[in-house]
Amino acid sequence: MFTHIDPKGNPTMVDVGDKAVTRRVARARSIVVLNDDIMQHLQGQDIQTKKGPVFQTAIIAGTMAAKRTSDLIPLCHPLGLDSCKLTITTDGNEVIIECTTALEAKTGVEMEALVGASVAALTVYDMCKAFSHNIVIKETRLLDKTGGKNDFHQTT
Repeated sequence: MFTHIDPKGNPTMVDVGDKAVTRRVARARSIVVLNDDIMQHLQGQDIQTKKGPVFQTAIIAGTMAAKRTSDLIPLCHPLGLDSCKLTITTDGNEVIIECTTALEAKTGVEMEALVGASVAALTVYDMCKAFSHNIVIKETRLLDKTGGKNDFHQTT
């Protein structure tokens, strides 16, 4: 049964009125692969561009996006996040972005974590494309979520 479809087959927002308020946490990851032409600009823990520091800007963009998820994804409930934390690390030519969102509510925050990680990845792309367009956003996925009817933990 699809929860976003009413009995007549029309899209609908899920009614969460009868659900219990619980602590809900979700963590998502996006991986961006940059080529050597871009990675040579890595200084310390960030890539410097004329537009500014790439990772710092991506963290701000991801946070802003997570807060606006219901404006972007139809039928998502507007949520006032208690917390949104993005971390960005590198492993070789991969930029690993993790977004963790949390709140006390009747509905989960996995879409907010996924949107935050996705927009941070797109921001890395946007800020680095002047160096090279040879950039791949190869993966965005939910790693784990807790606090709802079904917890989820990625095993691979």
